[in-house]
Amino acid sequence: MKNWFIPKGSYGYIKNHRVVAALRTLLFFGVSIGLYVMGYVTTGSNKNLLTIVAVLGCLPACKSLVNLILFLKAEGCSEALRKVVSAYDERLTTFYDMYFTSYQNNYAVSHMALRGSVLCGVTEDAKCDCNKAEKHLEQMLLQEGIKNITVKIYSNTDKYIDRLSRIINLDTEENRNQTQIAALLYSIII
Repeated sequence: MKNWFIPKGSYGYIKNHRVVAALRTLLFFGVSIGLYVMGYVTTGSNKNLLTIVAVLGCLPACKSLVNLILFLKAEGCSEALRKVVSAYDERLTTFYDMYFTSYQNNYAVSHMALRGSVLCGVTEDAKCDCNKAEKHLEQMLLQEGIKNITVKIYSNTDKYIDRLSRIINLDTEENRNQTQIAALLYSIII
């Protein structure tokens, strides 16, 4: 059976969850509208218990709609970039389709790699401010108590590929906080 949900950090996560959020939103609004119509048809008035249930049902529907809007705004990793960076997936801890949100800005990072104390990523979004994205990630890591991690976000794919080639050859021990870093990254993306 086909897995309908692609997990966070995997290629295609944003596209998949965009469809899932759209279907979920339609279902939630459909149930609310159905309950309202059913109550109106059976009682001849909208002053009934099903109207209250339908209005309360709009709360999760609206939350799902906000989630859908976020996924519609986000862009994931392109197929061209995926073909280039997939060669590094087995030797590094990698993440795809990372879309970080903060109070001021959103940061679309198409691919990230973690090795030792180096976390680097590449963005395909021309509007993404790489310096602010780095500062945001460093701040999030520090809030979790994870120190001495170098964060670098590139807007140039060639420079990023060069960096990946260099960190593969680093003689470094694996960071013992690697699972904690991955969990933090998954928790702060949409």
